[in-house]
Formats: sequence, C-alpha cells, structure tokens
Amino acid sequence: MQRILENNKKWVAEKLSEDKDYFNKLSLGQEPRYLFIGCSDSRVPANEISGTGPGEMFVHRNIANLVVHTDMNLLSVLQYAVEVLKVKVIIVCGHYGCGGVAAAASNKQYGLIDNWLRNIKDVMRLHEREFLSLYDEEERLRRLVELNVIEQVHNLSKTSIIQNAMRTENPPKLYGLVYDIKEGLLRDLKVDTSTFRRYEHIYSTVGEVSEL
Repeated sequence: MQRILENNKKWVAEKLSEDKDYFNKLSLGQEPRYLFIGCSDSRVPANEISGTGPGEMFVHRNIANLVVHTDMNLLSVLQYAVEVLKVKVIIVCGHYGCGGVAAAASNKQYGLIDNWLRNIKDVMRLHEREFLSLYDEEERLRRLVELNVIEQVHNLSKTSIIQNAMRTENPPKLYGLVYDIKEGLLRDLKVDTSTFRRYEHIYSTVGEVSEL
C-alpha cells in the first residue's frame, strides 16, 4: 500500500507540473463520450488501451465483459451513462486469453463463479456448430471470445434502456471490440445490430410502461 500512496503523490506532482489547474478542472464534472464495458482482467486498463484521459470514458468492468439482464450494477451504470451522461458510444470489449472464457469452455467446477460463467456457456450453445468445428484449442477460445462480445452487444440491444435510447434523435452507437494483449491492439468486430431486428417481435419493449 505504501508503494501505491507514493506513486499517487508522484502522479499528482506530474499532473500539476503539466497543468496547475488539472484537478480543479476535473472537479467541475465529467462529460464522457464513451461507455466502456470490459473485463476485470488487470491487463486490460480501459483508459490506457484507448488513449483516453480522465473524464472521457465511463467504465464498467466484470469477469468476461458480460451484459446480464439481471445485473443491477451494470444496468444502473448503463442507464446513468445513457440517460444522464448522454454518452455517444457504448463499447463492449473482450480480450484474447480471457480466463473467464477459458473457464466457461472447460468442464471444470470453480464454485460460485460457475453461475456467472454459465452465460458464456449459453453463447457456446447458440454457436455450437461453429465452436465445435474448430479443432485447435487456442483458435477455438479466441473465437469464443469474439462470439461472446458479439452476443453481449446483442444483449445491450435487448435492454429497455437501449431500446428507449434508439428512439431519440441522437442514439448511442454500439461497438464490439477485442483487445489482443500480445499485440496491444484493439480490433473492431463490426457487430451489426440491425441483423438482430428479426427478433424484434420477441424482445421489443416499444410502448408505454404497463402494469403486470
């Protein structure tokens, strides 16, 4: 902890040497353009890999960058980012070598986290034919990382928060990215959410709020 406190003082000194009003400006508020939904992996720092500074990116992270519809933490972040902060871009970012994805692809038991990783097993079920057609283990896991990101972007599309936002004049754009730790590069998976409209009759929440 002493190392962290000392590094913090050095960081403050560096920022003040560049701009004496740096922290005063930050204290006035935030107007982030992006919402980043990423993995909790410590090798994937959102601001650093995207080249953004404090105040530019609102961040939510969990194991394997999942968008789960019963996760009140994520939904609260999403609603605040969309309806209050008015973010323009929402990014779901996975990464190759994800331990959560590898654990979900195995038949091992890890404890409580198995319930969370079951969401990735659902991705495997949806894409079972493609997943099982890959015989190289590394290639299979890399593809599962990509498929997981794609499904999480679609999960965003299913939320009432995003559906309501899409009916506004300036709706946020949704992106699915994968980060390659070995290269340090981000890759755009070019997720086309319009193809998901064929399920609109199932997932659409258009209309006034109704009582059950």
